[in-house]
Amino acid sequence: MRILFSSVPQHGHLLPLFPLARAFRERGHEVAVLTAAGMAPVIEAQGLGHLPAGPLPDVLFAEVARRTGADPAGAPTPGSVAEFFAGTRIDLTADEALAAAKSFEPDLVVAELCDFVGPLVAAATDTPVATLAFGPPLPLVFTDAMEALARTRHEARDLPWEPRKWLLDTWPASMRADEWQRPEGWLPLRPEAFREPGAQSAALPVSARPRVLVTFGTFFGDPAKLSPLLRALSAVDADVVVTLGLVSKPEEFDVDHERITFVGFTPMEDLLDGVDVVVTHGGAGTTSAALMKGVPLVVLPQGADQFFQAERVAAARAGVALAPDAQTPQALADVVRAVLGDVTIRENVATIAKEIAAMPDAHEVAATLESRL
Repeated sequence: MRILFSSVPQHGHLLPLFPLARAFRERGHEVAVLTAAGMAPVIEAQGLGHLPAGPLPDVLFAEVARRTGADPAGAPTPGSVAEFFAGTRIDLTADEALAAAKSFEPDLVVAELCDFVGPLVAAATDTPVATLAFGPPLPLVFTDAMEALARTRHEARDLPWEPRKWLLDTWPASMRADEWQRPEGWLPLRPEAFREPGAQSAALPVSARPRVLVTFGTFFGDPAKLSPLLRALSAVDADVVVTLGLVSKPEEFDVDHERITFVGFTPMEDLLDGVDVVVTHGGAGTTSAALMKGVPLVVLPQGADQFFQAERVAAARAGVALAPDAQTPQALADVVRAVLGDVTIRENVATIAKEIAAMPDAHEVAATLESRL
């Protein structure tokens, strides 16, 4: 079969698709990823095919700002989020995507939760859709706004609005809100820490002291904002390792470089072993990777969907979340010390890690989908 994966061209949206994409490829199917040309190096490192379509996020954010004046990353509202994912991105991507998919002729489209280009392609090719969700369920006010706007783009092209057939859910059940109800077509899927198959492991050396990993993803790691926090963390009796994201350089951080280790963009699979606490903005991929490895979290949400992850981590006592007005250097240092010494949090995260390990893996889910096509 031919399986088309479709994603917003951002690492946090694209990387969660890779375990299932690799599983389908290893099971003998033809796999391609539909997203912006600028993501080619990431996709090629996975050994996957690529159908380039649409611009990168910088162009999308600029166009959203031009149209609405809104900032869906830093100050997300239902309207601005819908405009980014289901309005502007479809408008600037659909023509290329439809042309690319026409030659591929998919038997299944797997679209990540915020991708509405894949479902548009599926409607044009009469192909079933599986939606891959990462992180806790988004509030209905956001999903309803995105779907309502996406419908208008389907209508403009005389394409039907088809509901997804399956929801592939990577979030552990114990961390969902009590009111959550299982949707139709729900299939659990074990999340995996991002890795690059065949790449040389860059695991950090063993340390006699606790290790704190600070990672704010590829978008939110502003050196000016992080430097005061890192200076405070350097006073904690621990080794502090900081990921640089895609564009930052160590010299841009105003810190004692003898007390902090900086690493470039590195798969989370290579970073988490031996880590005792992860300090993060709360991206879904980072949060899930820490949980599956049984590592407690300190979450400092900055924008986007990070507040939803932060709330669930705090509710499950898998770590501590600090609201923006509480994200002071001293508060962070105090919280990290507290989490390092909190046996209950470590036990809670270990329980969640066991729950994740028992979820069906990518090959099992691929086999289930095969049997239903």
